[in-house]
Amino acid sequence: MVTKEADMSFLEHLEELRWHLLRAISAIIIIAIVAFIFHEIVFDKIILAPKNSDFFTNRMLCLLGQSVNIPKLCINTTTFQIISIKMAGQFTMHITTSIVVGLIVGFPYVFWEFWRFLKPALYEKEATHSRGAVFISSFLFLIGVLFGYFVIAPLSIHFLGSYSVSEQVANQINLKSYIGTITSVTLAAGLTFELPVLIYFLSKAGLVTPEFLKKYRRHSIIVILILAATITPPDIFSLILVTFPLLILYEAGIIISRKIVNKSSTKNPKN
Repeated sequence: MVTKEADMSFLEHLEELRWHLLRAISAIIIIAIVAFIFHEIVFDKIILAPKNSDFFTNRMLCLLGQSVNIPKLCINTTTFQIISIKMAGQFTMHITTSIVVGLIVGFPYVFWEFWRFLKPALYEKEATHSRGAVFISSFLFLIGVLFGYFVIAPLSIHFLGSYSVSEQVANQINLKSYIGTITSVTLAAGLTFELPVLIYFLSKAGLVTPEFLKKYRRHSIIVILILAATITPPDIFSLILVTFPLLILYEAGIIISRKIVNKSSTKNPKN
């Protein structure tokens, strides 16, 4: 049964939405302020870490390269200089990066606030099931962010930071460009890992079916390849590393869609 809050007027709904948005924005701002204060940890230990040879992913790949006798797997062994070419460049990036950290870390809470706003319009059983969707979507987003940070980011830094058209040209990477690369690949990975959640809601709305997803599987592979190529450096190794989990997520989406369709057909059998 739908709760009484679902019978509120349009203006009352807007007022309720305003408070949910204020709480979500406040959470992002609070986390951003904490990130701004502890900038040494955010920059030295997190953002700038993937370019160093002692970063976890770089060390593991180097150990793998030594065991299989492939020295090229040792990535980010040569350091490059990161520079800021504007007077307020570092201060601006300090603020921008803190906001991005607030968005990433605060995503589960922001999603939960939106779920609390939509919850009164759901039936009791739907609200119970949707709690799991909130947890899973937050979990997938954070897994995607970690995948982007530990896998895509160091590979992107190695390829783009060490690429050279001539020995006469030294790589001095702009701070804005470096941070933009890190944040874009991590956020893009986090959002693409939401694919099963997207399929879940599209299936609930009756817009996609497992048969539809199976029929256009080959087309989806091309789309996934294009998407993977967009968020990774232009080399085959990185492309495969990103494409593989996205294909797994797509197949998981087919299973989710099948369960939703089967459950819907059980509730509403054809006469």
